[in-house]
Amino acid sequence: MTKLTDVAKAAGVSIATVSRVLNNPDSVNAATQQKVQQAIRSLNYKPSRVAQRLRSKGGNSKIIGLVLPDIQNPFYVDVIRGVEEAMYEKGYAAIMCNFAQNEDKERLYLDILQSESIDGLIVAPVHGRDQKVANMVLSGLPIICIDRGLTGVEADVVLVDNQQGAFDAISHLIKLGHQRIAYISGLPQIPTSKARLAGYEAAFKEYGLKVDESLIKYGDSKHESGMRLTAELLNLPTPPTALFTGNNLITLGALETIHSRGVKIPEEIALVGFDDMYWSISLNPPLTAVRQPGFEMGQRAAELLFQRIKDPSRPTVKVVFDAALQVRSSCGAAAKNAKP
Repeated sequence: MTKLTDVAKAAGVSIATVSRVLNNPDSVNAATQQKVQQAIRSLNYKPSRVAQRLRSKGGNSKIIGLVLPDIQNPFYVDVIRGVEEAMYEKGYAAIMCNFAQNEDKERLYLDILQSESIDGLIVAPVHGRDQKVANMVLSGLPIICIDRGLTGVEADVVLVDNQQGAFDAISHLIKLGHQRIAYISGLPQIPTSKARLAGYEAAFKEYGLKVDESLIKYGDSKHESGMRLTAELLNLPTPPTALFTGNNLITLGALETIHSRGVKIPEEIALVGFDDMYWSISLNPPLTAVRQPGFEMGQRAAELLFQRIKDPSRPTVKVVFDAALQVRSSCGAAAKNAKP
């Protein structure tokens, strides 16, 4: 096995210089960096991650944590891809943890990641008042919140304009003539669910319509709740003429129930989902959906984390991406955006 001393000898520099090239390259001039990197490549030297963590002072392990609530959700798969690609380009590795909307599981993973001496963390907090994540921010660990922010703690956050996205979706349905528009929300304590509900209510207010509370259902952001709550809505004495679903897994559950009942889309019920996935255009009819750029959000979160690691004292920032309504025929309108 090639050792650090072998690289130093081949490059004609000290062991300390090789270490600086690996852990703090900005402190070494370009010519020396090139010699060391050439020796590393020729000897096929692989630095020990464990040794790097033990030597690390101020973030040199090249490992970050990525903690997300549900990797079954295609949106989070896009986020993971964006983070991973940006991390790879910088020579970082990410430890991915899926806490499945379970707060105890989230705390366990966060404790493990802290014990691994990660350089930083990208996390979608379990809810807005996630004290575990808040305490980690206050401890000085570089942290970027993604998709969900924190209340009462200054932290970098990357998210989409959930309220505007929901507002645009409901406004579109109202303009098509719908007034009995149902909404199946994800977990009500999640910031994204709250923002989407606010957008739903704001659209009704904008057009002088009254919200019918019986048409609002709260699920757990998963497929099964989409099935069950859609059935409850279709069983109402006067069913809704349109349905807005809070995420793509709820949408799939809603579609399963609608198809099993033989209800026609959009003739008997219009459907608009939050989250535009690659399969939306393949449905029959193609799904009208609110698109949020998960891949780009993941990339931006990684970029912010690199900046936070490099400059822990910089002011916090909030990055808000636009949510874009992709109009197709599931809502009863002619498709304006055929691109998935």
